[in-house]
Amino acid sequence: MKRPTIADVAERAGVTKAAVSFALNGQPGVSAATRQRILAIAAEIGFQPSSAARALSDGRAGAFGLVVDRPASTLGVEPFFMQLIAGIQAELSRNRMALLLTVAQDQAAELELYRTWWAQHRVDGVFLIDLELRDPRVALLRELRMPAVVFGSPSAAGSLPAIWQDELGVTRRVVDYLTELGHRRIARVGGIPRYWHSKLRSDAFQQVTGWAGVDAVSIASDYTGEHAATATRKLLLSSAPPTAILYDNDLMAVAGLSVATAMGIEVPAALSIVAWDDSILCEVVHPPITALRRDIAASGVQAARRLLAAADGERPDDYAEDLPALTVRASTAPPASAPRLSERIGNGH
Repeated sequence: MKRPTIADVAERAGVTKAAVSFALNGQPGVSAATRQRILAIAAEIGFQPSSAARALSDGRAGAFGLVVDRPASTLGVEPFFMQLIAGIQAELSRNRMALLLTVAQDQAAELELYRTWWAQHRVDGVFLIDLELRDPRVALLRELRMPAVVFGSPSAAGSLPAIWQDELGVTRRVVDYLTELGHRRIARVGGIPRYWHSKLRSDAFQQVTGWAGVDAVSIASDYTGEHAATATRKLLLSSAPPTAILYDNDLMAVAGLSVATAMGIEVPAALSIVAWDDSILCEVVHPPITALRRDIAASGVQAARRLLAAADGERPDDYAEDLPALTVRASTAPPASAPRLSERIGNGH
């Protein structure tokens, strides 16, 4: 079927296309009765003005952008992104705004995409994720005067409003819990080192474990199960394997649990596992994984509200997430005096 056009509405109403445009955009130039007739006909035939047409009439695209510079496969399996997008979209839908989501090949492609979107009036602003240590995106968005909200540290977001988490406070909550259980060798499998939140978590982990006086080691990864499995195997085969491991997301924690099980290491009897982000993945595995429960969708809502305000010319403030609760499940327990892995393998276990 042919898509209805503004010409179809004009023909049925017996008016010009300009009159239809005035009526649909709430502009003066038509009588109240004519406006109501045009709106009724547009609804009857299913006509809605295109985003390009709206942009020409009022300068608004009616959409915000979100660019992800990660492999598309990551988006399909990591619950964090789905929860974040759900929160953003819930708030945008209430304001009749759309979310334009795309995956960039690299950061250079992402920067060019922002220039194109802004020049072509494709979006009214963007959400910025995975803030990097020397991130050129912040400077570009300021140069373009493009409304934006950053998921990341306010200290690195420049003048842009930031949605941030107290990495030090969260890390202290986990390490305090593990040391109270009696763990004295704690490891962390982190994320991509060039991301600000990964650096902040690494710094916090080093600082908090230093305060606690425990042996600690941190290994960088890329948030995928494959890299987490490799890091876990390396840790467990070391001369002084940890009795507890903190993973930077739920997907990596599940992969770590799988590796430990395959190596014959009982969880939690010989190894405790904690995930930074909680999700259904942590609940359905055996044993279910202790995790930090953040309201990621709520952060998406707060980000959307701030971007809506920024697009209206306001200067939104930063938003600090509530400190997440530690949901204790069966993957953590006091450390047992278990034999070394080399001894277990030698005994055929």
